[in-house]
Amino acid sequence: MKKSVIADRRITLAFISIIIIILLAYYKVNPLYLLVAGATTGIIFGKVFCRWMCPIGFVLEFILGGTSRSKRQQMYNYHKIGCPIAWVSGGANRFSLFKIRRDSSTCTNCGKCDDECYISTLNNDCSLYKNDKKDPALEYTCSKCMKCIDACPTNSLDFKVQLRNNSKIRKENEYGKG
Repeated sequence: MKKSVIADRRITLAFISIIIIILLAYYKVNPLYLLVAGATTGIIFGKVFCRWMCPIGFVLEFILGGTSRSKRQQMYNYHKIGCPIAWVSGGANRFSLFKIRRDSSTCTNCGKCDDECYISTLNNDCSLYKNDKKDPALEYTCSKCMKCIDACPTNSLDFKVQLRNNSKIRKENEYGKG
């Protein structure tokens, strides 16, 4: 079920984007409500608004399409400096209730998650499965596209509530305390 939702992310993005455009254009909803909604989703889920709800993100993704390095770089830049909602929710990535988590007991370190992650492919200091690197899911630019979760052949990655910081858990696992 989860993998099918992730695979259909663009459909979800299109649907929510159209609703937002109708609310803004036809019903004249104040854009500040959109900022508050984006910030609230950022605090709860991290930077999901950009990849799952943003009308501008939908247009950019439709125009850019595929997965070449230059297109990944363009999406990375957009999600890094795109808009005020991206700024607030990106800053909340480290502190959001929901996080991308890796179960190290089932992870085979195959690297497929990093191959799909636009942050890991553009920044060699980041990795979802290497404990000695920064966790890209906690980075400001991670837009929670969930491609890493979808790519994991052992279902070792998940998106769920986590009250502790991933970097602390990584250090504990590295030293055998976790």
